Amino acid sequence: MPQVDELPIKTASFCSPRIDRRRALSLLAAGIAGGLSACSRPDEEIVPYVTMPDRLVPGEPMKFATTLALSGYGRGALVTSVDGRPIKIEGNPKHPASLGATDIFMEAAVLSLYDPDRSRAVLHEGAIAAAEAFRRALLEQNQLMKQRQGKGLRILTGKVTSPTLLRQIDDLFARFPEASWHAYDPIDGAGASAGTLFAYGRELDLVPHLERANIVVALDSDPIGHGPDQLRNARAFANGRKQPAGGFSRWYCVESAPTLTGAKADHRLALQPAIIEEVAIAIAGALGSRARAPAMPENVQRLVRQISSDLSSASGGSIVIAGRSLSAETHALVHWINARLKAPLDLIERIDRTPSGRQGRTLAELVRDLDDGQVDQLVILGVNPAYDAPADLDFARAARNAPFRLHMGCYADETAAISNWHLPQTHPLEAWSDLRSPDGTASLVQPLIRPLYHTRTDHELLALLADGIDASPRDLVRQTWQPNAGADFEGWWTRALHDGVISGSASPPVTPHEPKIPELPRASAPPGFSLVLQPDPAVWDGSFANNAWLQECPRPLTKQVWGNALTINPRDAEPFGVSGGDVVSIRSEHGTVEAPVLIDPAAAAGVGSLTLGYGRTRAGAIGDGIGADANRLRAVKTPWLLAAASISKTARKQDPLTTQNIVRAADYVAELYPMRKLAEAARPVGSPDPENTSSLLPAAPPRSGDEYAWAMVIDTSLCIGCNACVVACQAENNVPVVGPEEVARGRDMHWLRVDVYDHGTAHSPALGFQPVPCMHCEHAPCEPVCPVAASVHDSEGLNAQVYNRCIGTRFCQANCPYKVRRFNFRGYADGQEYANLGLESYRAQKNPEVTVRARGVMEKCTYCVQRISGARRAAEREDRRIGTDEVRTACQSACPTNAIEFGDLNQSGSKVNRSRSDPRHYALLAHLDTRPRTTYLADVRNPSSRSDGDAE
Repeated sequence: MPQVDELPIKTASFCSPRIDRRRALSLLAAGIAGGLSACSRPDEEIVPYVTMPDRLVPGEPMKFATTLALSGYGRGALVTSVDGRPIKIEGNPKHPASLGATDIFMEAAVLSLYDPDRSRAVLHEGAIAAAEAFRRALLEQNQLMKQRQGKGLRILTGKVTSPTLLRQIDDLFARFPEASWHAYDPIDGAGASAGTLFAYGRELDLVPHLERANIVVALDSDPIGHGPDQLRNARAFANGRKQPAGGFSRWYCVESAPTLTGAKADHRLALQPAIIEEVAIAIAGALGSRARAPAMPENVQRLVRQISSDLSSASGGSIVIAGRSLSAETHALVHWINARLKAPLDLIERIDRTPSGRQGRTLAELVRDLDDGQVDQLVILGVNPAYDAPADLDFARAARNAPFRLHMGCYADETAAISNWHLPQTHPLEAWSDLRSPDGTASLVQPLIRPLYHTRTDHELLALLADGIDASPRDLVRQTWQPNAGADFEGWWTRALHDGVISGSASPPVTPHEPKIPELPRASAPPGFSLVLQPDPAVWDGSFANNAWLQECPRPLTKQVWGNALTINPRDAEPFGVSGGDVVSIRSEHGTVEAPVLIDPAAAAGVGSLTLGYGRTRAGAIGDGIGADANRLRAVKTPWLLAAASISKTARKQDPLTTQNIVRAADYVAELYPMRKLAEAARPVGSPDPENTSSLLPAAPPRSGDEYAWAMVIDTSLCIGCNACVVACQAENNVPVVGPEEVARGRDMHWLRVDVYDHGTAHSPALGFQPVPCMHCEHAPCEPVCPVAASVHDSEGLNAQVYNRCIGTRFCQANCPYKVRRFNFRGYADGQEYANLGLESYRAQKNPEVTVRARGVMEKCTYCVQRISGARRAAEREDRRIGTDEVRTACQSACPTNAIEFGDLNQSGSKVNRSRSDPRHYALLAHLDTRPRTTYLADVRNPSSRSDGDAE
């Protein structure tokens, strides 16, 4: 088979951020102090999730349940702590929003805890100030607020789902009735809320139950893509794809920009947003609506007829989901469609309202009050509107109209720069609080460590603002839940901390009246070129821009790292006169940004896409000065869509930095990534010709029943390419970050990569994902070529790497056909770290059970041998064998779809053995006769039998 060029080398156009000597010494001193305090235990008792020992055993890991937020919503987590240091995060299986899995943001939270760029001191007009000076200034403002009943006070928060914080907001406005609360999230979909208002006359939250849906239609939405509800939706997707004999779900995706949902859909069609809205009208018409006739091409009509037929035939088990870029009227129409279909979904009351029913006003209303001179005190909690607010609001200018401006955040960011006072915020892993998940389920947030710096939580600041007292956030949370706990509150509290979820707290569904069909605007001609904006799948809205793990995590669909790019279809490149890597100027009526071009055949013709989260100026040493700030183009009314964007080529060239290429050659895809239609799922994947696999080696290594034989099977049908496994492996195994300059040389260090294969056509790509760790070959080509026997096989089938024996010849890497070995060309974790990653505070995150590798050695996936060793020690103490499926690797634990199975081949009842007996089972590059222990199940898709291929 010809060689696949999958690791392109690009010329580096980056330079590492420089830190002067004074700042370096100050950061080093602060980092050492932080590292010492990191080993302290919190004053309050926190309850372990798995066991509750009488005393802490030095060096023994303990797990605690807590909750981490994304865009305000909580997802349950189990955090592993060693000697008081949180080092690894996994999902809480009892929590409905995580179901035991994680996403990349949860995994990376532990790195941000030790970020030396975190804010650690009170700032006044940009200079360090005493905490007591801030307290006096705030109490003076408090007196003024009391005299005026709060007139002139504005509180700005993100999306708030914390019952305790919502209760405090009510208490605050009971004291200051003339004040006003504003809630703002840059990722919030205002169209969805307005859609329920059109349809039902009130704003409601939608909770889809995709696990009960046989037909799912995503209209410019990405339910299994990154977001607060990704883990629950991804598990539902997987559960619907595990029944080849019956009940196998079918997914349609009509989208304007490439998404994970589109990549995994059985039918995908790329269209402009205006035409997607016509698709919704057509579906409603097929179900009996009296809306106007749709206007769309004939090829789109064919797909719509197919979708409508499937929806009607699966009434009660079909659902349509609308995305952010669609209008409020289209969202309302989709509610009508789902009501007709009796779709498996719940409508619940909004969970971001206070107990009295108060709801945060909008950011636009706050800016209007600022411009009108109605704001004297502006208090901003944990958000960064000076960076991420829509450009037409010009928040930074308006905010300066308030004489007193207080910002509290984890970083001294762009909003802190325009504030009189900045207050350091406590990291979520250091805090007491509570949160609700998208379905309303509440869970507690407990600290894993005493705050590393002198910081405050939102609860403490609101208590100080309202009453002028220093309140305990733990006591505030307990006060919230005391009325719900019954007579034995302490027992209830301990149980809630132990379980990590408050049982029975999910929001009950409401039954509104029949939804109304809104008045739809007339169809308009699609614009010449439109621009769709999206949250970034790695840095989200920019909140994670200073997290090096996420900056270097390849984007699932493009493999880009360390930046963003304007993605366009090849058919649009010629009219604009651009090619990949050309820097273009993107103009809207509100601003201009420059970004490199990335050509992607999965993009809709006439539509470009650009992600948020980049162009930061005060993110920190990792995130500053990277990428283009798409917020400069946004408008309040259409935050996700620029209907008429202007694109012009500049004289500059900057290739988007990628870690590998997507495999699009049909011959390679057919051999490396087999795919089956559902009707053919039972047909075995072709085995290699025995003539090509003849060998003098035995067919299999000898094994006795007393030994273990570790193996892994990955189901590519379930893998959604979310990269949770990649970051989980990085956190578990101390995998270093190398920085953009080294990535440009092809030197990324991830032990696990996710290959992407396009098994579609040139104009209708269909992507599949294949995680590739070390194969742990039984006939390993890397072993016989090592001159010092650093690459060896153990008795349990692991291809081990002896680090202190390796002399760096790289013969093993050259001989590995899977290219899964990584070489430390520099001391990426030992003296030559990128930017500030060598500072002392980061060392507190390292897993003490895994060696931190030095320069000049080869490293790779070890099947998390430290976890195998831990299970073996536990079994020996109890005089038993390791239990069936007892060992779970880091990538397996993180996977939201349970696509990865790991276990012992000598245990007949293990899941990995059942997977290897599946007819879809195959080995990657099996014709080479390496006999890998890591194997795969072929992808299965369920296209309609009436389909003649997706429209182009």
